[in-house]
Parts: sequence; C-alpha cells; structure tokens
Amino acid sequence: MKVGLLGAGGMGRVHARQYARRGNVELLVHDRDPQRGRDLAEANNATPIDSIDELLKKADAIDVCLPTHLHTELGLRAIAAGRAVMIEKPLSRTYEEGLKLVEAAENANVPLMTAQVVRFFADFATGNRLVKSGAVGTPSAVRVRRGGKAPMGSEGWFQNLELSGGVLLDLAIHDFDWLRWTLGEVSFLYSRSVGLQDGHGPDYALTTLTFDSGAVAHVESTWMDPTGFRTTFEVAGSKGLIEHDSRTNAFLRTAT
Repeated sequence: MKVGLLGAGGMGRVHARQYARRGNVELLVHDRDPQRGRDLAEANNATPIDSIDELLKKADAIDVCLPTHLHTELGLRAIAAGRAVMIEKPLSRTYEEGLKLVEAAENANVPLMTAQVVRFFADFATGNRLVKSGAVGTPSAVRVRRGGKAPMGSEGWFQNLELSGGVLLDLAIHDFDWLRWTLGEVSFLYSRSVGLQDGHGPDYALTTLTFDSGAVAHVESTWMDPTGFRTTFEVAGSKGLIEHDSRTNAFLRTAT
C-alpha cells in the first residue's frame, strides 16, 4: 500500500516513523519545504515527492499532517482524488468545515479518519473498558488533565487562534473525545480560557461537562506547564475509583 504523507513537521515525523516500522507500507512524502521533505524521506526509507498533485496521483491513501487551518482544503483535494484519507486531529478548524469533509467522503464513498489516538492508548482504553464494565459502579465525577509546554510549529501557527483554535481545539479535543466515548453524550458545557499574550490562542482552559447520565467531568487543558507533558484522569463512581497519571503510574490504579 502506498501512503502519501502531507507534511514533514512535528506530527509528520511521528507518523513517518510508524509507517517505516511496517513492512506493508510504501511511504511517499511531500512538504512545502523540499529539503525538509527529502530529509524526512531519507530518514524513513521513503520517497520524496515534489508536488501535491503528484502525491495524489501516486498514493493509495493520504495522511494529512499539516497545520489545522489547512486540513479542510487538502482533505477535500484528497477525497476528490478518490483516496482514503486520514487527517491529524482536529479534523478541521471549524464545525462547518468538518461537515464538508464528512459529507464529501460519504458522497465519494472513500474512507475518512481523524487521528484521535487516545482511544488506542493502553491506560485510556483500559479506563474506558473498566468504566463500561461497571468496575466503578455508576460514574459520577471525573477529572482529566492534559498539557505541557506551549507548542510553536512553523511560523508559530499554534499560537495563532485563527489558525490552530488554541488549546481547546488542539489539545482538549483528545479528552472530549475520550469522555464522550466513555460516558456518552454531553447535555451541558461551560468553559473558560486565558491566553499568555493578547492575540494568542487560549493557552489554558478549564471546562466542565455535564453528561446525559448526570455525571460531571472537569477538563484542565494547558500549554502553560514548563515541566513537560503530562496526562491524568480520575473516574469516581458508586463502587470505587480509577486513576491514571502518566508521570507516576505504570498502570491504572484502582480503589474500591
């Protein structure tokens, strides 16, 4: 299978390393900076491609690892070319753009996936399974935290609210996805955020979600932690508690 990787930045490098570990993928790489694309291709036994049009012609599937504001444009081009498409999260900069991508993929009958990877992380997948199996009884209160240093990206696009959507759209979306997967649909949401500098995206956000079940979750999302990246969650229910801390726990801790 030929996979066309669009973007040789931070996430592009992560994806390229994983493709290189698979024996059934021929990786093609395009980046707007030709040298950066060639360097990534050389490091991962891949083939550099000079243009997006050439990539769309040669690849069976397209993996979009570009800044968020470019997801819709390039995703639609890949769908129009009849290619299966994976797009780094968030799927798009706005809800309306996301609908365009979904509708285009449905109309073209091509697969479309967004890289909401937390569902596949061992602690989060196990936490989901334990909650759904009744290990904590009826879930009532949840606390989730995710964050670290502020990312920059090429030309500082992460820190531009119009381009990235800030910490809520770029980072908290992982936890919103996991919570809906684990606890069901949300009936009420309240969120406040603050930014480091005027004109920059929200670098810290605190969000409260109330679910149809009555459970309440508090989600802390930060680009203000200079000590490095960390994730935590705690789910309390009528029969016990499970918790995860990426810095201290090798496995989930449970208490009943």
